[in-house]
Amino acid sequence: MQIIKMKKVLIALDYDPTAQKVAETGFSLAKSMGAEVTLLHVLADPLDYTTLGHITIMGFANHDDMNALEVDTNEGLKKAAQYFLDNTKHHLGDKNVQTLIKEGDSAESILEAAKKMNADLIVMGSHSRKWFENIVMGSVTEKVLNNSSYPMFIVPTKQKKEK
Repeated sequence: MQIIKMKKVLIALDYDPTAQKVAETGFSLAKSMGAEVTLLHVLADPLDYTTLGHITIMGFANHDDMNALEVDTNEGLKKAAQYFLDNTKHHLGDKNVQTLIKEGDSAESILEAAKKMNADLIVMGSHSRKWFENIVMGSVTEKVLNNSSYPMFIVPTKQKKEK
């Protein structure tokens, strides 16, 4: 059996509060394999960005930070995404982490980015939505998984219920 060396890991992040867990887990995995890391955010649906002020993860500690970024324009959305990725990179503590912003359908953009960078692994989170929402909206992670020829590492992000 030939051992496949994982050299490039793509970590896809959204603005969900669980992105920190996905970034940290994916980064730890990549570093344990000695792989390069690229953080990706896809600008998909402008409605996703109308409530950015509630985000309390890496780089989005308060509403004032987001208001300063003027997320009501396409250029402002790109700046906000870069701010988010830069702060995530800073949080991870590795200046060699690459960042990438794509526009379009999330699943297609993730797969295109993986192909372009010749990724060896895609890391994503799996939000646990209600079954009806999954049927109606679909799941980006599921779409990537069903259309990918790349190995994937899926980080479950459902919050544990306390006993």
